[in-house]
Amino acid sequence: MESLGRTGHGRPGCPVGHVELADRVADFVSSRVMPREQVLDAGGEPAAAAMRGLQREARREGLWALPLPAELGGQGVALPEHAHLAEAEGASDHGPVALGSAPLLDVLMLQRHGSDRVRREYPARITAGEMSACYAMTEPGVPGTDPPAVRTRAVQQGDGSWQISGRKWFTSGAAGADLVTVLARTDGLAGDREGLSLLLVPTSASGFRVVRELPVMGAGGQWEIEFDHVTVPADHLLGDRGKALAVASERLQLGRALRCLRWLGQAQRAFGLMRERAAERTGARGVLLGEQQLVQRHVFEALLAIRTTRPLVHEAVARIHAGDEAHVEVGLAKVAAARMLQQVADAAIQIHGAEGLGPGTPLPALFRTGRAARILDGPDELHMTSVARRVLRLR
Repeated sequence: MESLGRTGHGRPGCPVGHVELADRVADFVSSRVMPREQVLDAGGEPAAAAMRGLQREARREGLWALPLPAELGGQGVALPEHAHLAEAEGASDHGPVALGSAPLLDVLMLQRHGSDRVRREYPARITAGEMSACYAMTEPGVPGTDPPAVRTRAVQQGDGSWQISGRKWFTSGAAGADLVTVLARTDGLAGDREGLSLLLVPTSASGFRVVRELPVMGAGGQWEIEFDHVTVPADHLLGDRGKALAVASERLQLGRALRCLRWLGQAQRAFGLMRERAAERTGARGVLLGEQQLVQRHVFEALLAIRTTRPLVHEAVARIHAGDEAHVEVGLAKVAAARMLQQVADAAIQIHGAEGLGPGTPLPALFRTGRAARILDGPDELHMTSVARRVLRLR
């Protein structure tokens, strides 16, 4: 069983009543999910069958849908407590899906901003794992940092329904989704911040098409999709017409914080592998790697990066949970966590040598995630500029 790399410091800040639960989640991920990662990464029906099996096991062990609302069939663990669980489950990319917490953003968005029909038909089924949803915002040829420039359009018909045309890409999980929330222009001109709306589209609708998979540095899971005059009911508009950016901002804030927590879990995993390698492997002339000062420096710097990033991430989580302004905290956390994961994974690879580059460890995948994290969900430069302008009151 692969170690998650706990550093002997316990779980700082984790409420006493949730330490045991966090340990159970960590054990499930390390003993059940990680041994199946190669099958899950390969995709296809074997991966789907393996994931269904993991989800059944999570339900049997009372670990299913921990942060999702209790009234929808989840377990209602509050965000500050779930933050510690998210680190543990995020040590594997497949952990959130296996444990049923992955759809948290979609469920909350539909429950808060959907019509009566949307709230009645979808959130509980998504929570139960009967349906899956994805979110489509970024487009080919349009900077992801400039949502008002989107070209996808939705035109309201005489009967109140919407007809959507456009193309999106880097949409996570689109190939297997039952629903996709799409950002489209319903009013105004390109570049206007007003006039953008969110519409919920069943992927069974005529005119919806998965164009191609877009591997990210060799890893699958991202897709390009097309809407060719896709018609959806009037009551599948989420939130107010033309006010999508307010809903999108709410989703992005929480989504970025959750991803930072998962990156912490993955960095802790890489650190554990690095520590074990340094403590057990001998190098030239039979000297233990951990006895060499340059290796000790890698270990120190990696641990320092993890320990100094964690408070930033949890501060952002606390502000989001309290309903406070959190743009600065989320921006700091996102940049720090992405850099931290890349740094720790890189150091772990260095200490493993050539073995760290091959398929025998998860380190190449962890490094890839860290590198991609500095672009996806907003590049570092966007967050740095945004935070600086807010601090300097240049908004």
